[in-house]
Amino acid sequence: MTSQNRGQPSADGIAASAKAAAKGKGLPPVETWDPAFSGDLDMRIARDGTWFYNGSPINRRGLVKLFSSILKKEGDAYFLVTPVEKVGITVEDAPFVAVDFEAEGEGESQILTFMTHVDDTATAGPDHPIRVERDRETGEPAPYILVRRNLEALIDRKSFYRLVELGAEREVGGTAWFGLWSSGEFFPMIPSSELPG
Repeated sequence: MTSQNRGQPSADGIAASAKAAAKGKGLPPVETWDPAFSGDLDMRIARDGTWFYNGSPINRRGLVKLFSSILKKEGDAYFLVTPVEKVGITVEDAPFVAVDFEAEGEGESQILTFMTHVDDTATAGPDHPIRVERDRETGEPAPYILVRRNLEALIDRKSFYRLVELGAEREVGGTAWFGLWSSGEFFPMIPSSELPG
């Protein structure tokens, strides 16, 4: 079937394919799916984690969770993928937002587990690193955690402020850094020299 007679991709069609492909528990194996590109969909994930379709927010949480389960990133591009379709979508920043976390232990023994707005969890460590970038608009630190399949969550502001209270200083590469311990790993956040006096 050629792309000319396949028609434009639609959110309903992708949702139906995703439901059909979701067998059993856990996330669908999107990394094993590689269908032909079907075109772009007018779908956008805003910086605050809100999903939009044709300019309107998607208010059905179950539908957002379904779409998030078939999200795939290739290079800098994001796609919704099923066994038979692959459509491009727009992601303003990160596809997920970490809206809360739990901390166990202290210091180097600390373990930080983050929860996203679509109910994913990720325990910061070697497989789920935390990284910090400077916000392009404000210059403030913008922290991210790798959630799954090269998809990150922006750590929300309230969680970031709580994390700062759990931070520690450590020398990395000859520079003193303020950062976080989790699962035996130290994640530098900002140079200690930039901490308020």
